[in-house]
Amino acid sequence: MSTHTPVEPARPLPGVELVWSGLTADHRAHALAHRHVLDAEETARLTAFVRDRDRDTYAVAHVTLRELLGERLGLPPREVPLARLPCVSCGGPHGRPHVPGDPVHFSLSHAHDAVLIAIAEQAVGIDVEALPAPATALDVAAQLHSAERTELRSLGRLDRSTELAAAFARCWTRKEALLKAKGVGLNEELTLTYVGTGPRPAPQNGWLLADLPAPTGCAAAVAVAAPDQAPHGATGIKHP
Repeated sequence: MSTHTPVEPARPLPGVELVWSGLTADHRAHALAHRHVLDAEETARLTAFVRDRDRDTYAVAHVTLRELLGERLGLPPREVPLARLPCVSCGGPHGRPHVPGDPVHFSLSHAHDAVLIAIAEQAVGIDVEALPAPATALDVAAQLHSAERTELRSLGRLDRSTELAAAFARCWTRKEALLKAKGVGLNEELTLTYVGTGPRPAPQNGWLLADLPAPTGCAAAVAVAAPDQAPHGATGIKHP
């Protein structure tokens, strides 16, 4: 049993059962002590990291994911079956991981020391990113939807640099979360979908999208397939 089992939060969106958020430093010792629950592929990736910080964050993300899925499925974490879907780009056996039969859906993301995991009833995507330097935001904005680029350029003055970085990070995490939920990831052209850079995500046909609280210096978002009749849910997240 995990020593950091989270209390189920208020659902951030209908269909999302749980959002787990943690910092590597807080969960490193537990994750490394329980890395035996990882499968061969995960263990190989863990041992391949050169930097301790990267190794520790990976361990926290994947050990916690297995513990959460084990609790959800009633299985020991080591026995949670994980497989990979075909790659949407080439059809190879290296697409996103899933539980065979899809009894539950999940997504994880980590940036620096922050780790976020979503468990859901439908296809789900989650993303967390560190706020970039304003110059980087304006440079990478060229990859975004034309309306999003226009919104960011309007914030490009030096006296609004902090606002610019936050707006870009909101947009990027929303877009990544949505593309993860769709199963296409960054294989889809980022100019195609408008999610917006403002305080509220733009509505999406067939998908629900929400910003999430994030550690200082980060932004985060979650997306989930919309139920046929989705009740209104309060945005929320719990930190174990």
